[in-house]
Order: sequence, then structure tokens, then C-alpha cells
Amino acid sequence: MTNNTDFQTKLATFQEKTLFPRLSDAEQSLVRKLANKYRFTFQEFRQVVEVCRDLSMWGQGSLEAWWRNYSHIDVPLSGVQSKRRMFQQLQQHVRQLRGQEKIYSRTVLLTPVRKPALKIRSQRSEKKIHGMCPVASKRTVCCNLHTIDAVQNCMYGCSYCSIQTFYQDQITFDDDLASKLNDIDLEPDRFYHFGTGQASDSLVWGNRNGNLDALCQFARKHPNVLLEFKTKSDNIGYFMDHDIPENVVCSWSLNTPSVIENEEHLTVSLARRMVAARQLADAGIKIGFHFHPMVYYRGWDNDYPNIANSLIAQFDTDEVMFISFGSVTLIKPVIKKIREQGNPSRILQMDFVSDPHGKMTYPDETKILMFRKMYDSFSSWHNKVLIYLCMEKTEIWQQAFGFAYASNQQFEGDFAKKTLYK
Repeated sequence: MTNNTDFQTKLATFQEKTLFPRLSDAEQSLVRKLANKYRFTFQEFRQVVEVCRDLSMWGQGSLEAWWRNYSHIDVPLSGVQSKRRMFQQLQQHVRQLRGQEKIYSRTVLLTPVRKPALKIRSQRSEKKIHGMCPVASKRTVCCNLHTIDAVQNCMYGCSYCSIQTFYQDQITFDDDLASKLNDIDLEPDRFYHFGTGQASDSLVWGNRNGNLDALCQFARKHPNVLLEFKTKSDNIGYFMDHDIPENVVCSWSLNTPSVIENEEHLTVSLARRMVAARQLADAGIKIGFHFHPMVYYRGWDNDYPNIANSLIAQFDTDEVMFISFGSVTLIKPVIKKIREQGNPSRILQMDFVSDPHGKMTYPDETKILMFRKMYDSFSSWHNKVLIYLCMEKTEIWQQAFGFAYASNQQFEGDFAKKTLYK
């Protein structure tokens, strides 16, 4: 009796320290039943809770359905052996789901509504707005991107985005943006690539708080800087109505309709992004495109090349500065956040391996397959538009593109030559 009482006390603690309270009543009942039957350790309890959460988000059955099938199998084992076999079968079931191409059906997953509690405020702070790309290192081939955090947090709800783990429920504009930009010390004869889309979408806010005025003035002051505005919006009014410096480029993060509808919540459609890009190109403003993250799902090998074909048909190579490819890459706090929210999503239905920076991503062979397919799709633009990989190892460049830069400095130099000085 004492042993059972002690276990029930442990079980109550397990429930408090995991996502157990976010499960449905039926799910909680089953997890408790299994925990008592097999005397779960904390890690085992957490694993079963996360499996329960994942199956629900993916729309891939339920733990209850799996247990019904498993419990009918005659397994003449007991004690530790019985528990070990149960976990082996459950893990095998999840591995099979992760290893297969996820399916985005024509029925769009329920789009979650972003919490109305997001507060927009402007404030003065001592916080730096300028830094290097957070994954810049010698472990991957990197363009040495510099970042400017003009706004902190984003109004969009992309399932895979790391921004959701940084700023909680507040969107912040920096009242000292112009002065902080003015204080950035740059060498006048060196090329710099600055991006403004790391901490928020670059264009969705328009010129709120004068942020676009300040950033364009920064570009005018530093003609050796390529200033990039990266977006999933079509809010281009400011750029259509103002004289924009020649060293500014507006880039669009593109994805397939299936991914946009199911994972990039509240963003504008692929068609609207491409229309906006076409309008800016017609206005003489340089543009770029990022296929990042590319998602591995059934139909990807048709859907992504279809976008490439549309771009080739609608744009001239002298209008496009660059195209990049990247894969799903998740930091562990994002994985935790996705499970906490529990919104319908299949982004975690994938094989996880660790990349050179400790983030979770696709196996190399999956990346190479996808990147090579897209690189080949843009074959008519080779040597005319800079095409590159983001955050990838030399080996992946070699196998996907057939070449790789010898150093990040060489990549940065080629980036300058093929974009700002093209």
C-alpha cells in the first residue's frame, strides 16, 4: 500500500511537470491507466504525453486507437519486459509516422487564431539592435549576414518560427531606432549585407513608428550596405510611394499553398506575395526570394518546382538579386512551444537529426534531395541569379549544387559581386 501511495504522489508530480494538463479528459485517463499499469518513470511519462500530443496535432489517430490495437496482441510478458515491449512498439509506430511523407490534404488544418493579448508598444531601451546572424559560424557555409531588430515580435503565427519563443505577448518598436542606426560603425569600403526580418516580418507593420523611414535613411547613408526587407506580407505601399535607395532589396519568403495554408497562419497567400513582388519589380526595386523552410511532404516534388516555374515565367533575371533554399530547422524551445499550443500542425511529423548548431532538422539525404530538385528547377537562372543555401554544411552544398565556397569570406565576396555590385 505504501509503494502505491508513493507512486501516486510521484504521478501527481509528473502531471504537473509535463503537458499532461493540456490533454483531453479521455487522453488523461488513458495515460494514467498506462502509467499505473507499467509504473512509468518521469521520462517515460513525459514521452507518452508528448506522443499523445503529437498524434493529436498531426491528425494521425490517437494514443487510444494505438493502444486498442496493441492491447489485443497476445504478449506473454510481465514486469519490465512487458513495459519494454510496449515502448518499443509505440516508438516504432511514431518512427513510421515521422519517416513517411506527411500529407496535407485539401481540407486545411484548422487555422489557430492568434491571441488578442498581443500588446503593441514603443519604448526606449538600451538594447542593441545590431548583431550578426545568430547562426553565423565556421561550421556551416554562411554569408555573414548582419541583422537589425527594428521591431521585436511578429503578428503572424507560423508554426515553426522561433520568434514565438522570444518575446511572449508583446510587440515592441524601438523609439531610438534612428539614433541607434546612426551609431552603427561601418567601414566605408567594405560590403555589408543587413537583414531586418530576424525578429519580425520586415514589411507587415508598414512605416509604423517611422521604422521604414529610419531604415531607408540608413541605406542612403551607407551605399556599401545591401539592406534587405524580408516578408510574408504584401504591404508594399511605402515602397510604391517613396523614393527607395538603390541598395535596398525586398525579399519574399515563399512556400507552397499547402504549407502556407496549414503552417504559415495569418500570412498572405503565395499568389498575393508574388503579385506584390511583381509590383515592386515594375517600380524598379530589386527583389529576392527565400524558399525557407522547405517542407518534406507528399507532393513537395511537384509543388516547389511549380513555384520555380512561375517565377521564371514572371520575372527577368536582372530583377532578382538572389534565391535561397533552407530546410525546417527547429530549436528545442520551439518544439516545446508547438506542443504547448497544441494547434493542428504536421510540422513536427518528421525525422529529427541534430544540425551543426544543435538544432533539429531533416537528415542530410532529405535536404540534398529537396535542394537539388529546386536547384535544377532554376537551371535557366544559373550564373544569372545568385542561388545559395542557408545554414548548411559544405557537404550538402557539394551534393546539392555541385560546388561549395571555400570560406565564409569567399561566400560574402561572391554575394557582394552578384547582388549589390551586379
